[in-house]
Order: sequence, then C-alpha cells, then structure tokens
Amino acid sequence: MDSNLKASLKTLHTKLASAGPVDEELQPLLKQLDGDIKQLLTRGEAAATEGDTTTYGLAERTQEISAKFAAQHPQLEPALRELGTILASMGI
Repeated sequence: MDSNLKASLKTLHTKLASAGPVDEELQPLLKQLDGDIKQLLTRGEAAATEGDTTTYGLAERTQEISAKFAAQHPQLEPALRELGTILASMGI
C-alpha cells in the first residue's frame, strides 16, 4: 500500500507543478497534508492506526481539499481523490 501512496503523492506533486498558482487558502492545507503523509510514510502505517492525531483523518482532509480544488483546478481533483481513497483504504 505504501508504494501506491507514494506513487499517488508523486503524481499529485507533478500535477501541482504544472497547474499554475494555487489559491493562498489551499497552499497551507496542501503543505500540511503533504507533510503529514510524508511523516506517515516515514514512521509506517502502524503509527496511524495507533491513533496518532497528526495522521488521524488524513483521508477526510484529503477529500475536503479535493472538493475545494474541484472548482479552481479540476485537473488536480482526480489525483487528490485517488490519494484520499488510498488513505481511506489504509484506515487513516
């Protein structure tokens, strides 16, 4: 599952790089989400399932960000949705 998560995160980074400027409200949300996912990958899935508050709700936060992006950056929304689906399937 980690490889799927890493691949999805890499795809999202690539699409973000080519998407143009990101709304100032969404930038910090994306940075926090990115940091939390990288932390999860570093510490492993076990930390997330043990109730770590940093990673709790990552799937839901990803879906919320995806909804905000849908209007302004429709090309990014599928990548965020996929990321959220992967996180949800991991129980995060």
